[in-house]
Amino acid sequence: MNVLVTGVGIICALGNSPDEVVAAFRQHCSGMGRARHLRTRHQASYTFGEVNCSNEELAAQLGLPAHLSRTILLSYHAARQAYSAIPAAALAQSRVGFISATSVGGMDKTESFFESYLTDSASGDLRQVVNHDCGKSTDYVARQLGIKDFVTTISTACSSSANAIMLGARMIKSGLLDVVVAGGSDPLTRFTLNGFNTLMIVDPEQCRPLNASREGLNLGEGAAYVVLMSERLAASSQAPAMCRLSGYSNTNDAFHQTALSDEGEGPYLAMAQALAASGLQPTDIGYINMHGTGTQNNDAAEGTAIRRLFGEACPKLSSTKSFTGHTLAASGAIEAVLSALSLQQGYVYPNFSFSEPVPGPDLRPETEFHIDSSLQHVLSNSFGFGGNCSSLIFSRT
Repeated sequence: MNVLVTGVGIICALGNSPDEVVAAFRQHCSGMGRARHLRTRHQASYTFGEVNCSNEELAAQLGLPAHLSRTILLSYHAARQAYSAIPAAALAQSRVGFISATSVGGMDKTESFFESYLTDSASGDLRQVVNHDCGKSTDYVARQLGIKDFVTTISTACSSSANAIMLGARMIKSGLLDVVVAGGSDPLTRFTLNGFNTLMIVDPEQCRPLNASREGLNLGEGAAYVVLMSERLAASSQAPAMCRLSGYSNTNDAFHQTALSDEGEGPYLAMAQALAASGLQPTDIGYINMHGTGTQNNDAAEGTAIRRLFGEACPKLSSTKSFTGHTLAASGAIEAVLSALSLQQGYVYPNFSFSEPVPGPDLRPETEFHIDSSLQHVLSNSFGFGGNCSSLIFSRT
């Protein structure tokens, strides 16, 4: 059974809709800059991929209370876009699932609560902590959308939303659901900034993925969702397909808590097994949206794995995180949306900047946005802490 992508929704540093995001790529306009909404002593010292709306602005646009966590607000913004693309005829005859990913949960509000609570235990707004748990954002958005048949949360670090999409496809193929809204949401928080900074993998300036001079990642935020639908339901409800999810795989090399093996064993197995599941050969892939964080370890390991699988005939590739920042649990879904748009319109996304390849893999990413009408298959990589590695393959219908 083929699983089709019939709708998408996205909000990130590049814009608040698919059209705005693509327009930023066309203009080679990165979303990276100094934070305006994240309150941190490092606000003026680091570069972030921040969504250009405050919580109050997002809440007003969505008709939701402003006290909600930023994770919920971002999630509902993108999920509502995707959900609106589902034809009424499809909803009327379907079992609908909502599978959402996050690693931060409501931590952005909890941080603020404890500032006052630790000074005076009788102070603090409890509404800031009730949505702390990762599953709360999923439950809240599912209720807003009216999805009741299946609701769950995935949290596997930076591969989370890719795994949410994978689970959605598996449930459709097994006959448990007919349509799934799958993706993820993560906001910027002081906890994640300080944590990654402790690992010494944050670049204070614009990150440079796949470049020999790279010094680390830039943290970003956002949310994205795809609508997955069985081919049978898409045909009966006349839902237009953007592409199909033709292959996927999740592996775990368990090499290190925060690093990939030098040989990139986990990334290699994820890509190879996704190809096997799709029935494709490496030469069939026309573009790779790399995990491409800009850290020393990731880019070398992922590049090594790609060279091992594709040899000298590497397809076009790039890291879109140079435009959006690393959005943690949301990154796999954001890049899945970009992959779906890539196949629908032939888009090939560039690195924001590039000068010298990483020694060894010697990968040379695309440097200009362009359209390739011959594009048939796109590979999207998402790798998380603990060696949790996921690859998705999207194909033209």
